[in-house]
Amino acid sequence: MRNKLTLSVAALVMIANGVPAMAQSMDHSAHAEQATTKPMDHAAHMAAMNDDIAGAEAALTSYRQALTARDADAMAALFAEDSFIYENGKDEGSFTHYMEHHLGPELDAITSFTFGNPTLAVTRMGHMAFGRETYTYRIELADGRVIDREGVATSVLAHDADGWKIVQYHSSSRAPR
Repeated sequence: MRNKLTLSVAALVMIANGVPAMAQSMDHSAHAEQATTKPMDHAAHMAAMNDDIAGAEAALTSYRQALTARDADAMAALFAEDSFIYENGKDEGSFTHYMEHHLGPELDAITSFTFGNPTLAVTRMGHMAFGRETYTYRIELADGRVIDREGVATSVLAHDADGWKIVQYHSSSRAPR
């Protein structure tokens, strides 16, 4: 009984002194607009979610298309400034670094780059999306060499006012089996 009385007195003292004690503000005026607007119906909500997923899918598909076109500017536009690239077990740094020190020089030696059998699945979680891809690819080089590979990629995308941007991209490949 004494412990309950002590706790009750302590609570009353905190309330009297205006100590917030980890409580939220009682001012809910910010919610007034929400209360006056009609809530989105389930079908409209799902359509909006699908549009968002379609945008993330489009960003990843656009990256693959820019690779085949060997269009460095189109690729760069798809990545966040503070992106991370991982390829075949190596940390390549940001997309800018990857383009300057790895992919860019390779693009000059490529005469043809094609993808086959691409699959793409995207899961959206708030302002983020996670992509999973499988594909084959064929690269023909100016010196006559041909590279045929099976590949996979995972990606993390973030959505902001400019749309979906790739924040992290991790790909790996191997010779076909």
